[in-house]
Amino acid sequence: MIKYVNKNITKVYETKDSRKAVLELLWGDRVEVLNNRKANGRYKINARWARGYFVRAEDLGDEPLLELYFIDVGQGDGVLVVTPDRKHLLIDGGYNRSKQPHGKSAADFIDWKFKVDYNEDKIKLDAMISSHCDADHYGGLWDLLLDRENNELETEETIVDHFYHAGVSWWKTDSKKRFLGKTENGYLVNLLTGITSIRNGLRSSSSLKLQGEWAKFLNKIKSSGAKVSRLSYNPEKGFDYLPGFEEDKETSIKVLGPIENTINGKPGLKDFKNDSQNTNGHSILLRLDYGNAKILLTGDLNKQSQQHIVESLTGNRAELAADVVKACHHGSDDCSYDFLQRVQAAVTIISSGDDESHAHPRPNIVAASGSTGYIIIDDDELKTPLVYSTEISRSLKIGHPTKIKVGNASNIDLDGNETVKVTYKRVRSGAIKPQTLQKPLRKLKVIDGIVYGLVNVRTDGNKILCAIMNEGKRKWECKTFNSRF
Repeated sequence: MIKYVNKNITKVYETKDSRKAVLELLWGDRVEVLNNRKANGRYKINARWARGYFVRAEDLGDEPLLELYFIDVGQGDGVLVVTPDRKHLLIDGGYNRSKQPHGKSAADFIDWKFKVDYNEDKIKLDAMISSHCDADHYGGLWDLLLDRENNELETEETIVDHFYHAGVSWWKTDSKKRFLGKTENGYLVNLLTGITSIRNGLRSSSSLKLQGEWAKFLNKIKSSGAKVSRLSYNPEKGFDYLPGFEEDKETSIKVLGPIENTINGKPGLKDFKNDSQNTNGHSILLRLDYGNAKILLTGDLNKQSQQHIVESLTGNRAELAADVVKACHHGSDDCSYDFLQRVQAAVTIISSGDDESHAHPRPNIVAASGSTGYIIIDDDELKTPLVYSTEISRSLKIGHPTKIKVGNASNIDLDGNETVKVTYKRVRSGAIKPQTLQKPLRKLKVIDGIVYGLVNVRTDGNKILCAIMNEGKRKWECKTFNSRF
């Protein structure tokens, strides 16, 4: 029997009589009740990693919620959406695990969710969405489609029903090694579409071929058996919805971007004049509606594209308003203040990594997210706006090596010892090749644990809860407010 936590936080106990909790569950968490008999007012349950533990019966109900998990993938984005009717949508996934300094992508969280939390051997995604064709967004999706023998995921396979993309793709010809296709009248027109488009682009005989790692990823999509579609909003045709999430559904997902125009009888996306502006600027823009709650997912939109979206939504600019927004482009300052004012989010969630060369999130964007946010004051206390960052929520457990033992030899004291050296590889986010370095072991630090900065959002369509885990206290830190819509 499946039930769901019906209060903000509930405690899990090792036995029916225990007073000390071993785990806290969050509002909306899925709980498997092992039998209908209560013991000391508690149900025996499976939830998260706790198997055969106990929770108060009064803390469980029958109402599932809309759940969003903003995954700490390091550099990149990763968002898992679980709808009340238990559909699973994964939007982006960070770089490949092999290109992350901490060796993790969204694939690891999804693997944990299905294997440990659900106790299932297969990952089943109703939708896999790559907001655009940059590697720090599709890499973690790719990890889920790789063979399980060597990639350390514990589930047996990943089944994807439908793969969605933004259309802009990396191409090559005999004369050009890497570009986004040709332009006509200031619009990109070589847009990837469905599965046939992928097959044609992967053929060696094609004059225009898919290029690089994007091509390798799409080859995995092709062999996965997933249906493939491009998403966009054409102002001449009106709004589209993600199939299965139309306006009349309990959870609707409206497509607000990229903005498509008809050029010489075919679809085109505005040329923002350079590759990064185009790939980022034509990210898929989605709004999830459940009850009164509205959540905006933005990919890596930049200032040019945000201005273009606002202009294209003339008469419909209220479509951008949302309770919760995933910040554009990891908190980059290439951002339109007008766009942020249109959103007026009560909660902004920034998915940022550790790469110092990006220096995300930018302080002026953190400030702008607050200054344009929706204000709720209760009892002389600011309830919203709130700004979360996956990077800020992450922490490391660091130690200092003092001794080393090799086989049966005596311990080697490292204090002051410069002769014991270690050769190691260091990976920068997205780097193709790691650096090989060597230092005295005593000068290095030991990382014996990483606390990931996962941000949880739950809603019943009116009340919205945001939570992060305080790993030091093993307790949830929650904020709640009601939708303004």
